[in-house]
Amino acid sequence: MQRIAFLGLGAMGARMATHLVKAGYPVTVWNRDPAKALSLQQSGAALANTPGEAARDADVVISMVSDDAAARSIWLNPHTGAAARLQANAIAIECSTVTPAWVRQLAGAVHSRGAQLLDAPVAGSRPQADAAQLVFMVGGEDHTLTRVRPVLSTMGAKVLRVGTVGQGAVLKLAINALFAAQLHSVAELLGFLTRNGYAPAEAADLLAEFPVVAAPISAAAKMMAARNREPLFTIDLIEKDLGYLVDTAQVSGAELPGVAVARMTFQRAQRLGLGGANVSGVAAVFE
Repeated sequence: MQRIAFLGLGAMGARMATHLVKAGYPVTVWNRDPAKALSLQQSGAALANTPGEAARDADVVISMVSDDAAARSIWLNPHTGAAARLQANAIAIECSTVTPAWVRQLAGAVHSRGAQLLDAPVAGSRPQADAAQLVFMVGGEDHTLTRVRPVLSTMGAKVLRVGTVGQGAVLKLAINALFAAQLHSVAELLGFLTRNGYAPAEAADLLAEFPVVAAPISAAAKMMAARNREPLFTIDLIEKDLGYLVDTAQVSGAELPGVAVARMTFQRAQRLGLGGANVSGVAAVFE
């Protein structure tokens, strides 16, 4: 089986790596806080001291971290980075939600080693990661994806090739913006309904009866009504993604006025001290 290095064991990465270990892949993991690797070690994963050490003997190297800065540190740090230690013909996979610009920079570093890069961000949160029901949006060569499709399928329900390197990041930012816009609208309208005779839970239940409200948005509305802010996908993260989208749009000349409005709402939630709360916490802006 392919030897896998998994870099980043946060809420998503730890769950994804666990599926690979359970499937029998030889997995070496790295995390900034090695204590978070303990359960994976107990399940059979090896622990590396640096990203480069993890990548050195791997056929497939997967990164799942929070942002461009964290990814750049993992891959390109001159002393500990993974990119410079890739084997020729290895496949690097960037699963983090990052900018297309960063992905294309990383591609240059990976290709210089004779290795290949896929950008493969995911749709889904912790429950989908637990259940191996993530959807991968893969940018890169089809023959490269073919080599690692079984690896990605171990962690997800769908593996979609969406274009060349960088296109996965473009689509992921668009998907997250669509989610953010819907969350903003539902939060705003729950505030309207509760000021016009409906109890919050009643309003959320009624919205779920209509086909224009998708199941994930209905679930978010019910969390808003219950003031359930347990973090699955945080306000800080979605605001970061909206910022990445705005920056990317400026380069391409796209206009995103609706995204700008939604982003301001999430920024208002941050100013209320809710950055670490689940995205359902955005409803507090309209309470």
